[in-house]
Amino acid sequence: MTGRLAGNGQPLFYSLYYHMNIAFISAVLPVLVLLYFIYKKDKYQPEPIGKLIWVFIVGCFSVVPAALMEAVIMPFAPSAETLPVLNGVFNGYAVAGFSEELCKLLLLLWVIWRSPHFDEYFDGIVYAAYLSLGFACVENIGYVLQGSDQMLTALMRGVLAVPAHFLFAVTMGYYVSLAKFDPEHRSSHLWKAFLFPMLLHGTYDALLMVSGTIGEAYGEESTAVIATCGVLIIVFIIFDVKMWKWGLKRIKRLQERSKEQDFDRRHPFDGFTWNF
Repeated sequence: MTGRLAGNGQPLFYSLYYHMNIAFISAVLPVLVLLYFIYKKDKYQPEPIGKLIWVFIVGCFSVVPAALMEAVIMPFAPSAETLPVLNGVFNGYAVAGFSEELCKLLLLLWVIWRSPHFDEYFDGIVYAAYLSLGFACVENIGYVLQGSDQMLTALMRGVLAVPAHFLFAVTMGYYVSLAKFDPEHRSSHLWKAFLFPMLLHGTYDALLMVSGTIGEAYGEESTAVIATCGVLIIVFIIFDVKMWKWGLKRIKRLQERSKEQDFDRRHPFDGFTWNF
């Protein structure tokens, strides 16, 4: 007995297993690309692989406290039917932006602040990116596997959502590093490490959520709704491009600061001679 067959003549279980694997790989691949990207940017004092893996794992588990916090805040959201714009803004900033970025920051500070490996400016961005991409990895797998069109979901989130989490993390890590190495202004930098990623995250989500809620509330065929959504999408694209520019600029700035730090960058065996 071979069991039921899928449309391509393969056993149904095999077909489901194959498509689940493809979806899983599609969800994880953009995360791996960005992990490699930021690792290669750490030119002067590369972080230990074991420490990076640990930070990534902590990021994966950070979805739990973030989800609990979101569950507490969500009931306070304005009605999506009567106040669709406020609903989208509230969910973007208060639910997603506030909860997720606060959890990421607290866990980031817990896992790296006193670490002896956090010893140069660029480290803040590296560790923040690994933690945030751990979060994004779990979130992305969930969305892709639950999506009705898994490959389209994987493509859209791989291009937009996963890089967005990375860029929020670049901003967070930038200010965490400034707080670490500029104790005179530490409190100000730590507030910025939360506030700016939260605002970026909230704006990113709110632009998408508002376009969705007004369509559901007023009808997707309405000319006014179509025009409004079109404007929101244009603003979203401009905002996304700006985030990349800000992120890359901050990466370059901390690379330069790391280069200027006074470290012994020689290879451990430089100058070694055998003495018999």
